[in-house]
Amino acid sequence: VQLQAFGGGLVQAGGSLRLSCAASGRTNWIISWFRQAPGEQREFVAGITWNWGTTVYADSVKGRFTISRDKAKRMVYLQMNSLKAQDTAVYYCEARNGYITTKPSDYSNWGQGTLVTVSS
Repeated sequence: VQLQAFGGGLVQAGGSLRLSCAASGRTNWIISWFRQAPGEQREFVAGITWNWGTTVYADSVKGRFTISRDKAKRMVYLQMNSLKAQDTAVYYCEARNGYITTKPSDYSNWGQGTLVTVSS
């Protein structure tokens, strides 16, 4: 599966933004969003199973972010509400087979991410 993340931008704290991830090829995968802030390690944000729509979230985004998928459009979305300055990062979508994990090393083929900047 090939993935492309887009939809990032500049938003004020408290605002909302929706990221999109376009999937091509086989899509019976786990799709997860990760983010990496400057000088920080890449961290898990949210993941979803393509077939069943089961979701997992990092504690830091629970209640604020929602991951979803549209099978017909082959898209995965990350709706981000109540954004904080600490959400500023480059966001990546990635895929793996099997089950949702939170370790970046369990994923491969990292592509270009999309930058989200939250101004305080």
